[in-house]
Amino acid sequence: MLRVLLLFILLIAGIVIGPIIAGHQGYVLIQTDNYNIETSVTGLAIILIVALVALFIVEWVLRRIFRTGARTRRWFRVRKNHRARKHTKAALMKLAEGDYRQVEKLLTRNADHADQPVVNYLLAAEAAQQRGDDIRANQHLERAMEAADNDQLPVDITRVRIQLARNENHAARHGADALLEIAPRHPEVLRLAEQAFIRTRAWQALLDILPAMRKVRVYDENKILALEHQAYSGLMDQIMENEGSDGLNAWWRNQSRHARNDTHLQLALAEHLIVCNDHETAQEIIVKGLKNHYDEQLLLLLPRLKTGDPEQLEKALRQQVKQQGATPLLNSTLGQLLMKRGEWQAAADAFRAALAQRPDAHDYAWLADVLDRLRLPEDAAQMRQESINLSLQSPQQAPSAPQP
Repeated sequence: MLRVLLLFILLIAGIVIGPIIAGHQGYVLIQTDNYNIETSVTGLAIILIVALVALFIVEWVLRRIFRTGARTRRWFRVRKNHRARKHTKAALMKLAEGDYRQVEKLLTRNADHADQPVVNYLLAAEAAQQRGDDIRANQHLERAMEAADNDQLPVDITRVRIQLARNENHAARHGADALLEIAPRHPEVLRLAEQAFIRTRAWQALLDILPAMRKVRVYDENKILALEHQAYSGLMDQIMENEGSDGLNAWWRNQSRHARNDTHLQLALAEHLIVCNDHETAQEIIVKGLKNHYDEQLLLLLPRLKTGDPEQLEKALRQQVKQQGATPLLNSTLGQLLMKRGEWQAAADAFRAALAQRPDAHDYAWLADVLDRLRLPEDAAQMRQESINLSLQSPQQAPSAPQP
């Protein structure tokens, strides 16, 4: 635009000034070693204007030539972008159909020209993994890593997910640890870390990430509590295997008051102590737990205890009867304890009280054993028949009751 304006001004100046200097053109001499160039001032001005116009024309031609190359490159780039979008849309449809071979093929076509090349390569890697092609999956991950530049988090998440799918659990554990350092509250990172920790039995590591999982609401509270109990139980398994009951007791003393008052943890610890043959400590845990909170699962452990202080257990049971009432489970558990002590008549009364509230095959069988001890064979035979009849009933017909 500026050049056109300059030419227009020169033309106007020529039209205006030309008549004025007509007849007064002056004289211009350009002398060199071999040539002498003579012309008028007007002629020199015309030559300069023509030369300037010629330069403008040459520049325009050259610019058109170079712009043609740029436009051609731009046209090819736009075409590739369009094809990449088209292939990506088709790949998403194939993904919905479960055709992973086509998904991988379409996503990698012109992937470098897609709107999000990293996404294309990552999806292609997961598609290759679904087909069981580990080599192709690794190749796509490498391409995604190159395309991602500084934002490697999506690539690392996909790599850990693929490692878990391949059951490369220890490699996934290493990757999850690295991801937690970068994004400790990323929901998908926490989910992947949870899977890796469970598979490698890294129970303490799982416990460490549960507060973050609860805070970002990866799962609902019930799921978080289930994971917490699983982690504690697994941790107790490891301590029991390595250090026995002494290690379990030492570990339990170092837990927070909140953990020690958790009924599920008390139950898990008591079960582990029973396996370790530490019945005295298990009894202390169970009795203390029942004092704080009535729990049927804790009651079911009482008959498994082999301690030298059965009176304490009986006292704890009778205290529960006063607080909760004579429930079938309490009567049944009391009957089993009295059997161990050889108090046959009291045990028979407890089992009859439990059966009066609900029929149960186990209680019938135990009552039959007690009646044998009381030398009542006919009544014992009748109780055994009742136990057999209940055992043969279908699950829909059999009464539902917790069993020790």
